[in-house]
Amino acid sequence: MKDLISVIIPVFRVEAYLRRCLDSVLGQTYENMEIILVDDGSDDGCPAICDEYARKDSRVKVIHQKNAGLSGARNTGIGQAEGRYLAFVDSDDYLVPEFLERLHEACAETGSDMSVCRWEYVKGEPVPQRGTGEVKTFTGRQMLANLYISDGAYFVVAWNKLYKRELFEKIRYPLGRIHEDEATTYRIYHQVRQAAYVDASLYGYFVTPSSITRGFNPRRLDWVTAGAERIDFLEQKGYTELMVRALQAFADGSIDIYFGLRDEMPESGKEQEWIRGLIRRGLKRVKPYGRFPLRTEIGYRLFLACPGIYRRLLERVKSENGKQ
Repeated sequence: MKDLISVIIPVFRVEAYLRRCLDSVLGQTYENMEIILVDDGSDDGCPAICDEYARKDSRVKVIHQKNAGLSGARNTGIGQAEGRYLAFVDSDDYLVPEFLERLHEACAETGSDMSVCRWEYVKGEPVPQRGTGEVKTFTGRQMLANLYISDGAYFVVAWNKLYKRELFEKIRYPLGRIHEDEATTYRIYHQVRQAAYVDASLYGYFVTPSSITRGFNPRRLDWVTAGAERIDFLEQKGYTELMVRALQAFADGSIDIYFGLRDEMPESGKEQEWIRGLIRRGLKRVKPYGRFPLRTEIGYRLFLACPGIYRRLLERVKSENGKQ
């Protein structure tokens, strides 16, 4: 018999989209799975929909709990999972029918501890098919490096992946924080001997116009916290070849959040200064490992000296690049 796969789906206020998600999971060509629906205290019609699907298909298990957030719901699912492999699906997203089968094949055929695929933004249409279909393998160290490539988002998020369950033996998602993937995935890669990457779009990440245009969320400071933790982890574990790229990516993202705070939360002086201190420290911290590109270093120093001028110059550069 094929390996059992536990598909963990946190559910909260997605009544309009939940059936579509569940139908895509139940329609998988890989059939030996358990579907763990974690109703995270949803106050709409989701609990009833979950129970309805459990009555219709014995592979569906429902856990009703008080609201604990996305991390808490995922952690509950991990604790209840019985499969050899775990997969996470967000309850407003949907899957290509071969999602589980192709990721499982990639693990089995290459002897990998986990597998990853491409994903596409969708608004309800079938998932666009892109990619060569090729399967590549990476060491855990290379997977950490992949966090900093142009397609790095494929490697950060939790839900376009298949994991051997033992990877989560000592790891859980941080409670009460968003950007929980940023705080967790790199720890998974540290344990991985080998991972497989399937160059095919098998997961549909559902977006609405409002989700694209929504304003700054002050909870994005959780990204800064996760990034700072990752830098410390990489340094402590000896990933010296990643430090320059990691520090630069962290500085760039933190500066973006700094300006969001300044625009939307003028009272957040303490948080703004915290970010400036992290950039200042990064300029010193990079020295044992190399140096930032000269233009980048000058930019960071200008940001520290005069954020307003730095921002105007950055916007001008982006505008000029957009015209090219």
